[in-house]
Amino acid sequence: MDKRSLSIAGHRTSIALEPEFWAALDAMAAEKSQTMASLIRDIDEVRQTANLSSAVRLAVLRWYQDKAAAG
Repeated sequence: MDKRSLSIAGHRTSIALEPEFWAALDAMAAEKSQTMASLIRDIDEVRQTANLSSAVRLAVLRWYQDKAAAG
């Protein structure tokens, strides 16, 4: 697990994710021309789980599922 700290909506938070999820977030952010913090803020704004790390993992899963469906 890699833990990173960032600012989202004006407050500092830390997220612990496996390196593979961080790599996927990097790819997602690049595809959308966003910063990592901006992407995670967007995920945070629409999440339906209490845990931000879980919401991020689900967003990565959906991103890969959408890519596979479009394939």
